Amino acid sequence: MRTYLVGGAIRDRLLGLPVRERDWVVVGATPDTMRVKGFRPVGRDFPVFLHPDTGEEYALARTERKTAPGHTGFVFHAEPGVTLEQDLQRRDLTINAIAESAEGLLIDPCGGLRDLQDRVLRHVSDAFVEDPLRVLRVARFAAWLHPFGFQVAPETLALMTTIAASGELEQLSAERIWRETQRALASPSPRTYIEVLHACGALAVLLPEVAALFGVPQRADYHPEIDTGLHVLMALDRAAEMGADPAVSFAVLMHDLGKAVTPADVLPRHIGHEATGVPLVHGVCDRLRVPNPYRRLAVAVTRFHLQCHKIRELRPLTVLKMLQELDIYRRIETLEPFLMACEADARGRGGGLHMQPYKSAAWLRGLVPRVLAVRAAPHVAAGLTGTALADALNRDRQAAIAAYRWETAHAG
Repeated sequence: MRTYLVGGAIRDRLLGLPVRERDWVVVGATPDTMRVKGFRPVGRDFPVFLHPDTGEEYALARTERKTAPGHTGFVFHAEPGVTLEQDLQRRDLTINAIAESAEGLLIDPCGGLRDLQDRVLRHVSDAFVEDPLRVLRVARFAAWLHPFGFQVAPETLALMTTIAASGELEQLSAERIWRETQRALASPSPRTYIEVLHACGALAVLLPEVAALFGVPQRADYHPEIDTGLHVLMALDRAAEMGADPAVSFAVLMHDLGKAVTPADVLPRHIGHEATGVPLVHGVCDRLRVPNPYRRLAVAVTRFHLQCHKIRELRPLTVLKMLQELDIYRRIETLEPFLMACEADARGRGGGLHMQPYKSAAWLRGLVPRVLAVRAAPHVAAGLTGTALADALNRDRQAAIAAYRWETAHAG
């Protein structure tokens, strides 16, 4: 019985990244051997065990055979005679197929060390095409390793294109698609995830609403980059630079979906794209089972990003209605993510516009406390209730907005 450290822990350590978790492969053992040593079995599809002290995963060395469509359609063979090299050969990328012995010796039968040095994401074998989930995994690795300059090998991208055209991606569960996407949105370069999926044709299958944005023109005076898909990628870059969390990045990815359905005869204008985009956002969230906090933020940004950009020009009543729709009275914590997504949109443009300060954010940060400071107590003391009380509060809030606007316009 021999135990080897494998996969991401070695890759990340060699790149100088923090090692978040460690996975192990055990060669020459049986499930009974593992149980006798105190390991706890988990799962039923293949023999994986938890270490009795560390809780880390130890998997018996195994081979696999494709038997059905999708990423779960495999039969696994785990016997004491399965070698480490056979186990490594079934993995997705060469940089994930490196093992380390207890003595510290690196075992690299697939050329992972070379590809780490050359910054290449390369498949281990042609069996790569048997698992459609690997398309998303490669795109996610490209997003996470983008700061190191990693590129997908052309031959690997070709296999990903084959998978995208095969119909196998449609077999993936909504949960797995969302999990990979969510993890990519937390990466240093969510843009890269979308670019890789688009390059191999997978984006049109997994997120057709986003794929449809590429090639859609916008007014050059507002968007020197012109292409709507490129604008969304640039906005994702700005969000990443600001340290956006996955919910903000998802909102940025969704915010212009309505532009894909603008009638051709009115292009490059996109009048009302905010409203037409909202049902498309709901469609994506329904299909991928996106968590409700992500949905709420994405819908809010889609519906109100243009109003946020023009906030200082809007009537007090319009500003108040937007704040009410954002539910700032109960969810003040959503203001900053909303503003960050809107700023990423405003600065996700070419022609040097990405350098412009986003004044709407500072303006709204100053306004919201004024609106929240309006109290019902004086009106309640005067005997107002129900609709009359609500109307009085709204008048006071509009007055607070008008006063704030006058003060900021005449400051200094």
